[in-house]
Amino acid sequence: MSKKTAEPKEGMGVPVGAKIIGGAADLSNSGDLIAALIPDIAYHDLRQWLAAAEKLEEVEIVKGANWQEEIGMAAELVLHKDAAPCVVFEDIPDTLPGSRVLTNFFGGQRKAMTLGFPTNLSKLDLAEAARQHYLADLPQIAPRIVDDGPILENVITGDDIDITRFPTPHWHEEDGGRYIGTGSYNITRDPDDGWVNCGTYRVMIHNESQVGFYISPGKHGRIMRDKYEARGEPMPVAIVVGGDPLSFLMGCSEVPYGMSELDIIGGIRGEAVEVINGKVTGLPIPANAEIVIEGFVEPGNRRPEGPFGEWTGYYASDIRDEPVLDIKAIYHRNNPIILGCPPQRPPDEICRYRAIMRSALLRENITQAGVPDVTAAWAHETGNARLLLGVSIKQRYPGHAAQAGHIAAMCHVGAYCGRYVIVVDDDIDVSDLEELMWAVVTRSDPATSIDIIKNAWSTPLDPRLEPRQREQGDFTNSRAIIDACRPWHWRDEFPKVNMPSPELAKRAREKFGYLLR
Repeated sequence: MSKKTAEPKEGMGVPVGAKIIGGAADLSNSGDLIAALIPDIAYHDLRQWLAAAEKLEEVEIVKGANWQEEIGMAAELVLHKDAAPCVVFEDIPDTLPGSRVLTNFFGGQRKAMTLGFPTNLSKLDLAEAARQHYLADLPQIAPRIVDDGPILENVITGDDIDITRFPTPHWHEEDGGRYIGTGSYNITRDPDDGWVNCGTYRVMIHNESQVGFYISPGKHGRIMRDKYEARGEPMPVAIVVGGDPLSFLMGCSEVPYGMSELDIIGGIRGEAVEVINGKVTGLPIPANAEIVIEGFVEPGNRRPEGPFGEWTGYYASDIRDEPVLDIKAIYHRNNPIILGCPPQRPPDEICRYRAIMRSALLRENITQAGVPDVTAAWAHETGNARLLLGVSIKQRYPGHAAQAGHIAAMCHVGAYCGRYVIVVDDDIDVSDLEELMWAVVTRSDPATSIDIIKNAWSTPLDPRLEPRQREQGDFTNSRAIIDACRPWHWRDEFPKVNMPSPELAKRAREKFGYLLR
């Protein structure tokens, strides 16, 4: 795959948000102003991000909560609310002195700050800004290898290894153990061509020197792991437990196969990510990460892993034998921070950040496939940004809606564990669930407007898989494509919508908007 090299960006280091050419202040619903933004990501590590969030007055400190139950209890409360603060847990009993847990990073004004944009963007505009400025071209700058960095402040090897010392919470009541990897990403290298992947997979502590991690079939890390297994070779792995939020978001995103997220992060920032070569595996480790676990997965080395309350809102994957990572080194900064992003029943924090990133990537995937006049796309929070996708188009020809819907369902972003795709006209705000469903119930016909795709890519995490399917390893499902556009052949005869014109609506907001405050 060809690599696009980004030019370094100027103007880095503004504490919150981006700059706008011409000094415009109101960015809401303006494609021209989104295009005019100059993104400015004001942090390079988790601590700088925390300082920026504190300037927004969106951080709360909780002291003395225990990892056994209380951190998980608090997380359950705040993660469902966009307006809830980022929470930093300190002075956690019976753990490494000075160590901390940070959760609910992606909420409030922090969402836009994390992506380097003004804090007054709507969620749909924020996704479009990310698409236009970061994801449309995926510029790349290769990492820069350095000899030292904060991650080397503490290097633990041999008999001193004890991953249980860190304040890893027991996140959910029915979890089978402590999951140190929720806001983490695994760094692996393909054994065939050497490209480096960063992927987010859950990581469970087994004991002082072993962790296990689950990867769904078809994911890039799983493909690499299966290659090592087939060769009978150990797979080197580095798990970044406290990385900067942008890196974590890219680790969660559907980056094309063969592209390294580390290169893309550098391209987005306009400067190379500084990495050290891991002392055990040689993998590139971010020099300013908080905690990194390094080791090997030996072929055939498996232990029961799970259950874990997953992103679908269920314990769908139960307990299974999964590969074990033998820890050979732990690196951490002084007073290290675990980035915690445990999934809850949707909608939650995971839904918020996935919706922004996947919606941007979804629109880009559909457009790159050649579908014209895609005006918006949204991966809905209630479906955890996978199970329910909305796409709006300006209809240009018969079959346009069907084309957009089928490509949305089967493109890279939409293919994994999807369920429903709804295609609507461009007068519908696809990010508004009520508007989207209004289009479904008034513009679609159950007998003629729904296409079904069978044998699509799903996952053991899918709660709707039948027990017999699980027994047979048949991790496939079906997809419904709902055409909720005005029917093409009589669209001009479709009844008019009972709502004011854009001009009258604007006048109403200007004159009587104060009534809504």
